[in-house]
Amino acid sequence: MKKYLLIIVAIIATSFASFAQKPELYVGYGGYTQMDATNMHDDWNSVNNAWGAVTVGVNFKVAPKFWIGPSYTISSTTTKGPESSSILYNAVMLNGRYQYWSNRVVKLYGQLGLGVEISHMMPKHFDSYNKTYFAYQISPLGAEAQIANNVSLYGELGFGAQGLLQVGVRFGL
Repeated sequence: MKKYLLIIVAIIATSFASFAQKPELYVGYGGYTQMDATNMHDDWNSVNNAWGAVTVGVNFKVAPKFWIGPSYTISSTTTKGPESSSILYNAVMLNGRYQYWSNRVVKLYGQLGLGVEISHMMPKHFDSYNKTYFAYQISPLGAEAQIANNVSLYGELGFGAQGLLQVGVRFGL
């Protein structure tokens, strides 16, 4: 029994230690999302491309080169034609980021995010409803450059709910 109690205490201590690391908050904009490229609009016809996606999230450093944390992405679009309707995309994901190279100026990393996307359908003459889809973000090439104390700019090239090309700013807290 003592052995199991010690294991539980060790797991809890490890989880609190990971959250004791200073978190980073980030905000980014990405263009041409997973929602545009795949059918995440319940087979509606004449759907316009979305204006892009805005992502906010927080990351916690859990190892020297590894961060993990949740994110929220929002986007929207409309349909073409006289019966134009609207769709609101909401994606919630858990992201992991691994830094694979760095020098004094720039850090290169890869990122993977998995989660859920909820498309809120708003037909013009019918009741609104939701459809749920699998959301992901695969960004094998990301670059970050620090511009001030605890502030850095980043750019990522990949594909998913956060966009094909994403740019933004990170704030160390």
